Amino acid sequence: MDQKTPLFRLKRQARQASRARHIPLHAALDEIAGAVGFKSWSLLAATAPRQLAASAIYTQLKHGELLLVAARPGHGKTLFSLELAVEATRAGHRAYFFSLEYTVCDVVQRLRTIGAEVRALGDRFAFDDSDDISADYVISRLAAALPGTLVVIDYLQLLDQRRDKPELAKQVSALKAFARNKSLIIVFLSQIDRTFEASSKRVPDLEDVRLPNPLDLHLFDKTCFLNREELLMID
Repeated sequence: MDQKTPLFRLKRQARQASRARHIPLHAALDEIAGAVGFKSWSLLAATAPRQLAASAIYTQLKHGELLLVAARPGHGKTLFSLELAVEATRAGHRAYFFSLEYTVCDVVQRLRTIGAEVRALGDRFAFDDSDDISADYVISRLAAALPGTLVVIDYLQLLDQRRDKPELAKQVSALKAFARNKSLIIVFLSQIDRTFEASSKRVPDLEDVRLPNPLDLHLFDKTCFLNREELLMID
């Protein structure tokens, strides 16, 4: 079985197994989920729609592009970015996750949530939680990166939090030039202003991106906004 098999086909297989082996349907569903890398059917069912979206969006990303992924806390931007990273490894590329917020244990747990294991990814996935993360740091770490490498930066608003780091606009511009020169894909995670929650919009947009410091959001080639199960991609 393939993790990309549609849910309705996996359900059909579970029903057939339940009837043939005289086992409860929920047990058959959990077995099917386990065969494609998930601990339970409920976890697979909750994750599958976002994974399908990540797979579809990954195919739209071009080498040299910057993607902004924005959402309020707890609405899935980290999981979504990790799914993009896993998609990159499946396509034969390396993926890097630079985080000023999460620890390696946090990322391992979130990878398991989407049905991935760090050991299985091997050297195709690298995590870095250095306090020195900035545009210059990322560029130095990726000096030898091959075209198609996908890079996640978690997150945008923390890049210039330290006074010894260049202003945000300069860092994003430097990373944009670097991505184009090296043919990389760089994904920036971003916060959304809390005022969005009082709005009538189903999904945030550029106006809702929290910017404590000036930044031209048109530096990003594509943007992706999440809100619960909703996802909006803007090219």
